[in-house]
This record gives sequence, structure tokens and C-alpha cells, in this order.
Amino acid sequence: MANDSNERIEIPEGVTRALVVTAHPDDVDFGAGGTVMALVKAGVQVTFCICTDGDAGGFDDSTDRSEIPAIRRAEQASAAAVYGVTDVRFLGYKDGYLEPSHDVQRDIARVMRQVQPQLVITQSPERNWDRLPASHPDHIAAGEATTRALYPAVRNPYAYPELRSQEGLEAWTVSWLWLQGHPEINHFVDTTEFFSRKVNALEQHASQTSHMEDLAGLLRTWGEMQAQAAGFAEGRLAEGFRQIKLPD
Repeated sequence: MANDSNERIEIPEGVTRALVVTAHPDDVDFGAGGTVMALVKAGVQVTFCICTDGDAGGFDDSTDRSEIPAIRRAEQASAAAVYGVTDVRFLGYKDGYLEPSHDVQRDIARVMRQVQPQLVITQSPERNWDRLPASHPDHIAAGEATTRALYPAVRNPYAYPELRSQEGLEAWTVSWLWLQGHPEINHFVDTTEFFSRKVNALEQHASQTSHMEDLAGLLRTWGEMQAQAAGFAEGRLAEGFRQIKLPD
């Protein structure tokens, strides 16, 4: 049945801090930009953790490739500012080579313990054959590393013991996980009111989107498909996730 609510945000009770972990700059904006704005509107403090600098991205041969990491970091910071997010952290791994290694898991666990989020949003560690571009190998790696960090590393004081002994970061338990691009979506956020700002945020990623003839049309089509799957009223837009309640 269609849902006519303009406030279909459905943030779990008790969530005051959220961490979004993605493989590349712009991944959060494409997959969860409207959701981030819904969280910020609800008073949730949001932090971005970007695993690579997207140094293999872009479409302009005239740009010195050594400049790409700085360009993409600056673009992500500008996009985050559209949402009102000021805490953006970059892990600096090489684009196209990301693996769910212990180094990556430890670095993500470190950020989790620093931020202490109740909600973590990341990319699906499972391949989606209906949306293969969402299953970029780096996306899968980021999602797998984040999931491994979530359980059990971040909550286990004896996992990556240097985080505790050398950095004073105590164990932290995350309650909720939302996966972008998962083949089995079970949670939707109405993002209709945030659409123009989502477009604006993605326009900040000029190295990735300036060549697109109809960026807004593409984003609207995706949003309409998600809203239809959610059963929202005609004309609404949505972003969808696989929601998992983690053990206490």
C-alpha cells in the first residue's frame, strides 16, 4: 500500500551518532546522500570515513594523475558541507586495490571507537547481480572490512589491542548496520525533500559527474525505483538499505 508520509525517515530509537564508511569519494553521495540529510535533520551527528582517495577515477586525461587524490578529497569535503557534515576522514588506501585486510579492519575499528556511532552505514559485502556497478570490488571490500570490524573487533577490547594500549580507545558496541546496494533491501528512507541538495552534493564531485548529461534525471529515476519498491506514494523518492540489528 502506498505511504503518503512526508516524514518516513525511520531512524532507530537512540541513534545520536552515525558513521558512513565507503570505498570512494562520492559513494556516500550516490548511495545515501538523502539519508545523510535525513539523519542530520533529525539531529544525528554524522561522520564520513572514506577508504580510498578515488585516485583511479576521473575522465580528464589533461589532469596530472598525482593531483587526483587531493582533488577528490576536496570534492568530498565540499559535498559533505552541503549536508552539514564537517567530520570527513580519509584512510588513504589505493583506489582499485582495496581488500578487507587487517590493516583496513583496524583502521575502520579505530574510527568506530573514536566516533562511537550507534548506526553504521556501509556498502554491501555481497555482490548484487541486478546492480553490478554497485558491486565494485572496492565497494565489496569496504563493506566486508566494515562488517568484520563491527563484529567482533570494535566491541572486543582484546582485538587490535594496540588501539586500547597505545591510543586509549576502549571497545564500543554498534547497534545497527545499514548496507547500501544490497540485493535484499528491507529498509527505506523517504528522501524526497532532500533531492535538490543531493544533486547539488554530487555536482561538487565535478571530476566524476561533470560529463553526465542528465545527472538529476539519473538520480530521480533511482529514487523513484526505490520509492516504488517501498510502497511509497507516487512522486516520492527513497533510498533503500539492508538493515541489520546487531547483538547487544
